[in-house]
Amino acid sequence: MTFGPIPAHLLPDTSQTVRGRLHIGGRDVIELAEEFGTPLFVYDEAHLRARCREAVAAFGDGVAYATKAFLSQAMARLAWEEGLHLDVATGGELHVAQSAGVPADRLIMHGNNKSEDELRIALTADVGRIVVDSFDELDRIEALAAQTDAVPRILIRVNPGVEAHTHEYLQTGVTDSKFGFGISSGDAAAAMARARTSPTMSLVGVHAHIGSQVFAVESFRRAIEVLAPFLAEHSLEEISVGGGLGVAYVTGETAPTITEWAETIKGACRSQGIEAKILAEPGRAIVAGAAITLYTVGTIKPIDAIRTYVAVDGGMSDNPRPVLYGSGYEAFLPRAVSADRDRVVRIVGKHCEAGDVIVGEAAIPGDTRVGDILCTPVTGAYGHSMGSNYNMVLRPPVVFVADGEARLVVRRETYDDLTRRDTQ
Repeated sequence: MTFGPIPAHLLPDTSQTVRGRLHIGGRDVIELAEEFGTPLFVYDEAHLRARCREAVAAFGDGVAYATKAFLSQAMARLAWEEGLHLDVATGGELHVAQSAGVPADRLIMHGNNKSEDELRIALTADVGRIVVDSFDELDRIEALAAQTDAVPRILIRVNPGVEAHTHEYLQTGVTDSKFGFGISSGDAAAAMARARTSPTMSLVGVHAHIGSQVFAVESFRRAIEVLAPFLAEHSLEEISVGGGLGVAYVTGETAPTITEWAETIKGACRSQGIEAKILAEPGRAIVAGAAITLYTVGTIKPIDAIRTYVAVDGGMSDNPRPVLYGSGYEAFLPRAVSADRDRVVRIVGKHCEAGDVIVGEAAIPGDTRVGDILCTPVTGAYGHSMGSNYNMVLRPPVVFVADGEARLVVRRETYDDLTRRDTQ
C-alpha cells in the first residue's frame, strides 16, 4: 500500500519544502540535525507565538499556558511575553517559571497533592491563583496562611462527572478521579462553603478540567451545563474550564482550533446565563504542532514476511506517549518531504524494552536507509516534559527556530550529567 506525502497540517506553521527538503523557520532541518545532533526537538517559534496570541484573543486576559505540556525557561518567557498566564503544577514548574522572570501574579498553582513546602513557596511568592484539590489541602493552606498573613486567591477544582471521549488515563472529569471535589457527592459544595467562610483565603472561582486530547468540544458544552446550577447557587467571579483541547497527530485527524473551542465554551456559558469571567489553560494546543523530533536511523531489520523494524537513536525516553497511551504518530524523511511513503515499518527506539515503539505502523519512503534523518511531527507536547534517562540515555536538546536563526534553548545532556547527583 502506498501513502502520500506527510499532510501539511501536521507540520509547523512555517514549514516549507526547498529543493525537496524540509525547512522550518527558514532553516533546513537536516542541517539542524548535523549541527545539534539527534535526537533533536525543533520548535517553530512563530507557530508557538501564533497559538499564544490566538489563545489571548479567544479568551482574553487570564488565559494560561499549561506548562506541563512543555516547559523550559525559554518557553515560559515566550508565553508570558505573548500575554499568557502560566499554569504550574509542582514546585519545580513554579521554580522554572520564576527563573524565567515570569511575575508570580501571572502564575496559577495546580496539583492534586501539593506538599506543605510547595504551598509555602506559592504563598510566599503570592502567586495569582491556587487551584485547591482536596480538604487536606484546605487544611494546609489555612495553617500556612495563618503563619504568613497571606490571603491566597483560590479556585476550587470541581469534578462535574462528565466523561470526555478520550483515553481512560486522560479523563479527569469523571466521578471516579483523583482530581477535584465531586459535585454529585456534595463535596464541592462543602469545599466552597469552607473556603468562603475561611479568613485565610479568598474564594474567587471554580476550576473544572474534564480531560486531555479531547476532540469533541460538545464535551465542554456538557460540562458547562452540569456546572451551571452549581455556579448559579454560589455566585462566583471566575470559572476556568482548564485545558484538554485535542490536536491532530495522524493522517485523517482534524481538531478544533483554539478559537472554535473558546466560541463553544463562551456560547455554552451565555446560554446558561453564566456571567463569571471565563478562563482556560491550553497546553497541547499551543505547543504540540509546533515541533518535530529528528532521529537518525541506525538499524533496519526485516523479520521474514512479518514486518520490518526501523530502529532510531531515541525512543520511549523522548516520547513515552505511544507506550503510555497507544498514541499514534506519522513519520517521514525530511530529505524527501514530497515523496510517497510506500513502505510500512515499525519504528522503534534503542531501549531494552520490546514495547519501545515510536510508530507501530509507519509509512515511510521505500528507499529509507541506515543513516537517514527520520522525522516524527507533532511532538511538541509531552515528549520533552515526560522524557527520562531510561537506560541512561541522554535527553535531547531543544532548538527554537525563527527567521532563519536557530537558538539552543535546552542543551543535550552529557554523560557527566548522569552522575552529577550521585554522592558516592
